[in-house]
Amino acid sequence: MSPAPAAVEVVDLVKSYGANRAVDGLSLNVPAGSVLALLGPNGAGKTTTVEICEGFRRADSGTVRVLGLDPTDPSLRPRVGVMLQDGVGGYTGATAVELLRLFASYAARPQDPGELLEIVGMSSVAGTAVKRLSGGQQQRLSLALALVARPELVFLDEPTSGMDPQARRGTWDLVRALRADGLTIVLTTHFLDEAEQLADTVVVMDGGRIVGQGSPAELTRSGAEGQIRFRAVPSLRLESLVAALPDGTVAAEEQPGRYLVTGDVTPQLLATLTAWCAAQEVMAEDLAVERRTLEDVFLELTGRELRA
Repeated sequence: MSPAPAAVEVVDLVKSYGANRAVDGLSLNVPAGSVLALLGPNGAGKTTTVEICEGFRRADSGTVRVLGLDPTDPSLRPRVGVMLQDGVGGYTGATAVELLRLFASYAARPQDPGELLEIVGMSSVAGTAVKRLSGGQQQRLSLALALVARPELVFLDEPTSGMDPQARRGTWDLVRALRADGLTIVLTTHFLDEAEQLADTVVVMDGGRIVGQGSPAELTRSGAEGQIRFRAVPSLRLESLVAALPDGTVAAEEQPGRYLVTGDVTPQLLATLTAWCAAQEVMAEDLAVERRTLEDVFLELTGRELRA
C-alpha cells in the first residue's frame, strides 16, 4: 500500500529576522488526511513556520509545498482554511452570522452558515455582534470561518484558547470528525493533552529546529522506562525482588513502605512482582503503573526554564 501523498512538505526551511534565525533548516511532511500538532516553547519558530506554509511570509531558503503548490499560489486560497490565533480580525461590528455569510460569499461551494454555526455551538449567538462575543466564542467563530469554504487543508493556531471545557471538548470532537472526512489539519497548541488526544504526529520545535517527532505513543514510549509504584511494609528485601525480575529492572524504597520499580513494564513483570510479594506474604497496596506523558517528553526536549 503506497503512503498518502503529502499535503504539506517542507525541506530545509530557513527564515531569519536580522541576526535571529527563527527557523533553521527545518524539514517536515504532513500526509494528506492526517493531523499534525506543532509544539514548542515561545520563540521556537512555530508561528514563522506556519505563516510560511500559509503564504503570509516568504522563506529565505528551502522548499515548501502546500497541496503540491507554492504557498503563495492564489489557486490555493479556496483549498486552504486558516484559523488565526487573534480570532476574527477587525470585523467586530458585524454579527456572527453576517460575518460567516460574508466569508461564505467568497467561496465556490460554501457550507451553509447556519449549519456551520450549529456545528461549532454558536447558533444561540448567531445574531450577536462579534465584539460582544466572549473570547472562546470568537475562537469558535474563527474556526467556522476557516471551514466555511470546505477546504482540503486547515491550519489551526491555538484552536481552543479561551474556551471553556465543554467548548474545548466539542472542538476536539469536530477536529476528529474533520479528519475522518479526509481533511488535513495542522495545529499549533500549548495544550499538550490536546496534541496527545488529536494528533497523528507531534513535532516538537525549539530554537528553530525539530528536536522530537513521532506519534504521541511513540514519543511517550521512546527511550522511557515504565514505572510501577506500590505501598507495602517497610524494608522489603529489594535484592531478592530485583533478582526475581527481568534484567535491567531497578527497585527502590523512596520512603519507608513506598516502593518504585523501574524497567520495561510488561504484563509478565507485573505478574512476577505480585507473585514475589505473595511469596513474601506481603500485600502490595495502591499498585499503579505509570508512563511518561507528552508533557514529560516536551520538558525533556525543550528544558524546564521559563521562556519570555
